[in-house]
Amino acid sequence: MPDETGRRGFFKEALNQLIQPVAEFLDDKVSEHLPAEQPSNRPLFRPPGALPEAEFLETCHRCGNCVKNCPASAIFPLQTPQSDLANTPYIDPEEQPCVICDSLACMYVCPSGALQTVYAEDIKMGLAVFSAETCLRTKDVECTYCVDTCPMGEDAIHLRSDGVVEVIDAGCTGCGVCQYACPTSPKSIVIELLVE
Repeated sequence: MPDETGRRGFFKEALNQLIQPVAEFLDDKVSEHLPAEQPSNRPLFRPPGALPEAEFLETCHRCGNCVKNCPASAIFPLQTPQSDLANTPYIDPEEQPCVICDSLACMYVCPSGALQTVYAEDIKMGLAVFSAETCLRTKDVECTYCVDTCPMGEDAIHLRSDGVVEVIDAGCTGCGVCQYACPTSPKSIVIELLVE
């Protein structure tokens, strides 16, 4: 009669040999989507439709549905030792801005209500603030990246008749696309948090 202990050990080792590369592959794939810990010198933007911050932190399940379902891969789980903030979803326009996708998937897959369903034009994650001093247009360069890439179009940002960039507060969603697209350093247009 064969030794059952030896057979079990053999199959256990064989299974480990098969699973280990798969586990390493999956770990690599997950970590590809996780940026380094959110830099403390940058504001923390929540996904579209987020409740006010205090209410958001109380309501969010940290389930990752919005992270997994974002078609632009713009939502990340916050990597921080602060337990009240850990794994909460955020957007960093320097890494990948929200593109105000047609599906607005993050809102619809949120089971907790931390992300409320709102129309695209009612999204308010922040507000673009323009600085003429660093803008290439003030140096006679015909740059229009911020205007051309804005998902909300002229309702949020346009060139005035004198050629200067103008942000329309009421139309700006604070998605961060303009900041991401801006070629200057420091950026000529950045998203700032709205005061609650």
